[in-house]
Amino acid sequence: MPEQFDVIVVGAGPAGAACANICAQNGLKVMMIERGEYPGSKNVMGGILYRKQTEEIVPEFWKEAPIERPVVEQRFWFLEKESMMSMGYKGKEWAQEPYNNFTVLRAQFDQWFAKKAVEQGTLLINETVVLECIQENGKVVGVRTDRPDGDIYANVVVLADGVNSLLAKSLGFHKEFKPDEVALCAMEVLNMPKGKINDRFNLEGNEGCSVEIFGDATHGQLGTAFMYTNKDSINIGVGTTLSGMIRAKVKPYELLEYVKNHPMIRPYISDGEPAEYLAHLIPEGGYHAIPKLVGDGVLVIGDAAQLVNAIHREGSNMAMASGKMAAEAIVKANEKKDFSEASLDSYRTSIYDSFIGKDLKKYKDLTHTFEANPQYLNEYIPLMNRAASQFFTIDGTPKREKQSQIMKSFTANRGKLGVVKDIYQAWKVMK
Repeated sequence: MPEQFDVIVVGAGPAGAACANICAQNGLKVMMIERGEYPGSKNVMGGILYRKQTEEIVPEFWKEAPIERPVVEQRFWFLEKESMMSMGYKGKEWAQEPYNNFTVLRAQFDQWFAKKAVEQGTLLINETVVLECIQENGKVVGVRTDRPDGDIYANVVVLADGVNSLLAKSLGFHKEFKPDEVALCAMEVLNMPKGKINDRFNLEGNEGCSVEIFGDATHGQLGTAFMYTNKDSINIGVGTTLSGMIRAKVKPYELLEYVKNHPMIRPYISDGEPAEYLAHLIPEGGYHAIPKLVGDGVLVIGDAAQLVNAIHREGSNMAMASGKMAAEAIVKANEKKDFSEASLDSYRTSIYDSFIGKDLKKYKDLTHTFEANPQYLNEYIPLMNRAASQFFTIDGTPKREKQSQIMKSFTANRGKLGVVKDIYQAWKVMK
């Protein structure tokens, strides 16, 4: 008879490793299957790790985890072709324990995080592809892998196999995602001496900075670019919805090169030595795109469940939180020896009752609204930049007259009523 596990976790990213860790802590027999050579070898994200949700899995993890820098400053840039407006916050309290968030390199962090699950008793199997879920009488009872005699059985299978979860799709949990529900991000790691990074980003010691960039960086399409400081490298990348790339007729690497050569960005990364190029898909569908999360003997977590808040750049924290909630539901089900959908459904209610469900619901219509109304990014951001330039240029024009001219420029294309409607619509989807 094939070996029986309590839990099989498919995918060793933040969601899967968090779930495996908590399950193993509670005495369950856990196998975690990773298709890559090692955890993190095929996992990509911009590079921000959040403290609170990680600490709930591994207390005081920052004392041993391979983190890069604690982020003490968050900047937001709104780009035009040769200008930008900026805002942000910098606080020294974020440079002290327990910190707020960190920059990380996924290839290093994911290996360490998966190792913590192994230390709790999880069996990690690398370089193995799960081909399908094994079902008996409508219940998932295991997985079929590409290894010889590769059928493995468990009471519960947890799908943490990423945004394009073919396993969840094969179970009928979701349909093919639409082009406006998925973003494609291209990023590059540029090596740079620590001292030069600190000088350019106005940092001290091991302080870190994150920069989120809107507007011209994505050719006015829905998406963002970013720069994150590591110890001796910079992560720079850009992502936009697939529908936006199709509309703009631009390829990911072309958009990244455009960002790198933008006059507002180029001085920060000049002389950087290319070390790694990465590309990955990001769930953008939000609340409306969340698939079925629970079935008989199966749960869906992390990116596979579309749990990403793109507005606030939150993904890894939601992944870990969902993994933890899934584990808690499995532990309860194991106590009853009932692994039916009804028994495991506490996971679904936990997701929707938590910050994950509440935040995704808050922004549930934002992606569609900004996709359907491109003026927010390709008209208003340039207008903001030109208005700032006009107002701060000292040319002898009275300030009241300048204000009047600026207001006329904002209403020239859309009209006063149109601008008011746009403001109301934006407020409505973000309130």
